[in-house]
Amino acid sequence: MALTLSDPVPRDARLEHAFDAGLALPTTGRIGVWRAGGADLLTRLPQERVHVIQGFRPDHDALTQAGFAVSPMPEGRYALALVCLPRAKTHARALIAESAALSDGLVLVDGQKSDGADAVLREVRARVEVLGTVSRAHGKAFWFRADAAALADWAAEPATVTDAAGARFVTAPGVFSADAADPGSALLAAALPEGLGPTVVDLGAGWGYLGTRLLRDPSLRTLHVVEAEHAALDCARANLADPRARFHWADATRFTLPDPADTVVMNPPFHTGRAARAELGLGFIDAAARLLGPGGALWMVANRHLPYPAALQARFREVTIAVETPAFRVYRAAQPHPAAPRRRRRA
Repeated sequence: MALTLSDPVPRDARLEHAFDAGLALPTTGRIGVWRAGGADLLTRLPQERVHVIQGFRPDHDALTQAGFAVSPMPEGRYALALVCLPRAKTHARALIAESAALSDGLVLVDGQKSDGADAVLREVRARVEVLGTVSRAHGKAFWFRADAAALADWAAEPATVTDAAGARFVTAPGVFSADAADPGSALLAAALPEGLGPTVVDLGAGWGYLGTRLLRDPSLRTLHVVEAEHAALDCARANLADPRARFHWADATRFTLPDPADTVVMNPPFHTGRAARAELGLGFIDAAARLLGPGGALWMVANRHLPYPAALQARFREVTIAVETPAFRVYRAAQPHPAAPRRRRRA
């Protein structure tokens, strides 16, 4: 019979209560942890046995700094698998299927109710026996014995999307706008002029939609494709099969180059989970100012309600709105101020 507990306590106590409720931690073998965004859920695990599978570069680097073994892809088999649920249901299913295929014991799933933990539990319960559940702090943890066959049809499969012009692109579960080209990116692509210069940076490139437009520019010699999500960058490699493209798995807000770029193009994110965070876009604007030469220009699309005009004017001498719709604005910002910070970090 499945065990269920429920009480309001801090989120990082869910694993502790799961172990107290009868979840057995294997005494030997590696513990695979999928998509941990921080160390809070890992405090009850033996760190020397933990391998975190994290493809988002900022989280990957933070966990590495905290002393965990981290890589963007699984490596071998695990005695226990822990899946930290992402928001996208197809991505959540894919991670659960992957962990079930690689675990020699149990699969433990943890997530917030706002990210669909209850729905995922119902779907898993329809396929395998759930051995226990713990509800704490608006979230849920549950565990089951790994059964690859029962979850095989949830495995991640590359998807193909087609834009308005009929061009086809490879995407994957969990990447931004996996089902279609983002409307903001499409608006920006249509607004871009020719002659952006020999060195262009696609900052936060996703699966490469803007890159295909940039590579049609005959003046382009090098396109730096910068993306923090490893799976999205793999899609970009497939979609941008051009020798002028250089691919960087990197935090866009920390990325630099040894020489200035002529143009930066970007559609910056402004969400972490469900929370809107305009400071993410502000970090992208700072990065663009650092990357550009004195005569360089930034082309950027953003939801029109976001507070970016003041930040652009503080960092660039010339700021104009190239295109405006009820939902979006395409900005062109040129000539970054010399005072813009230009920290040098390894790309």
